[in-house]
Order: sequence, then C-alpha cells, then structure tokens
Amino acid sequence: MFQIVLPGGRRRAVAVAVIVATAVVATTFAQAGQRHPVSGRVIAQVMGFTGAAWLERPEREREEEPSKAIAALDIRPGQVVADVGAGSGYYTVRLAERVGASGKVFAIDIQPEMLTLLRQRVARERLTQVEVAQAAETDPRLPQNQLDLVLMVDVYHELARPQEMLRQLRTTLKPDGRLVLIEFRKESEWVPIREEHKMSIKEARMELEAEGYRFDRVIDVLPWQHILVFR
Repeated sequence: MFQIVLPGGRRRAVAVAVIVATAVVATTFAQAGQRHPVSGRVIAQVMGFTGAAWLERPEREREEEPSKAIAALDIRPGQVVADVGAGSGYYTVRLAERVGASGKVFAIDIQPEMLTLLRQRVARERLTQVEVAQAAETDPRLPQNQLDLVLMVDVYHELARPQEMLRQLRTTLKPDGRLVLIEFRKESEWVPIREEHKMSIKEARMELEAEGYRFDRVIDVLPWQHILVFR
C-alpha cells in the first residue's frame, strides 16, 4: 500500500477510500512481506489501479519535480525507451515528447485496469509513437536488444520477482543501453513515504549488481527521490 506519511505522524488524506481500496487490491499479489534474497529488504505491495488518481495529482510536479527527472535522463529524439510499470501513463507521455515522432515508447504494466487507462490516454493525446502492452511478473515482453533506456519510476521496489525480471530486462537493452530506477530515498527519513516504498542506493546496487548490471551513477536533482543509473 502506497501511502504518504507527514512529519509528526500525521497522514495525508490522499483519498482515504483510494488507499483502502488499494490495500484490498494489493492483497492479491503474493510478494507482500517477502524479503529480497540479496539485500533483505521487504518487497512492497503493488499499488492497485485505484491509486491512479494519486499518480495524477496536481501537486506531483511540485512535490517530486518529474520534469527535472525527465531532463536529467537526456533522452533524445529517435530513441527507443520503455516505461516499465507505466500505470496511468504519467511518465509515458513525457517520454513520448522527448523521443518525438521518430522514436518509440513501450509502455507496459501488469494490471489490465491500468492498461485501459493508459490506452485511453495514448489515444486521447494521439501518441502514435507509444505502444502499450501487458507484461508478466517475470517477463516485460519487450523486444530484444533494441532499447536505449528502460525506466522504472517508483516501481522496482514492488516487483514480485525482481531477479527474474532484471534478467529479462538485460536482454532488451542495447549494448550501451541504460536501466534507470527512480526511487524514494530511504536514506532520508523525512521523505514522507512509507518505509517499504523507499530504497537506498546500497540496496539497489546490491540487487542489480548481483544480476550483472554495472552501477553508473546517482543523479540527485529531485527533492524526494534518487535517480539510479545502471548499465
């Protein structure tokens, strides 16, 4: 369950009904409470499709500054990128703007309801360079050796079987391709997100390097999140 916690123990009313419904949906995912075999971190529950309104909240730009994240990724026209765990498409449309008509964005999710919202958005905004598809827990179902960038925004920590997914994602990247995780900083206790929905640099490096990824750098330009770049 994804929930904001404010200083002093107060909890923001990010649509209480949404949070409750999300918790119910999340119980269908078997990963809740399991620990990663390498880092020992608790794998978080998946945010259900009822949380889509929270992803699209008007204050997200002010709180998380996603425009800064997109700029920091240095995405160029014509590139091929994937938005893994795309949800309602908040980042998908921004990626599409960057790659332009000559590029390609694969937007994938495991929840059919999220994919419905995503397809509606892509059609509404006429994003012909975006291809929407349903992934599996262990298979992103992306083309092999074609991606310049795989992006997961607040998603990796919820993967039910992260090791298997990472192995599959490696096969989709070009030789110089990047895997980028945007995750809430566990090192900063004041970041108002539940602990299991945060990740530290140490945890991310342990888990990804164990699967053959090379740590490139951390881009720390965001108020609440790390941008973690792997090759």
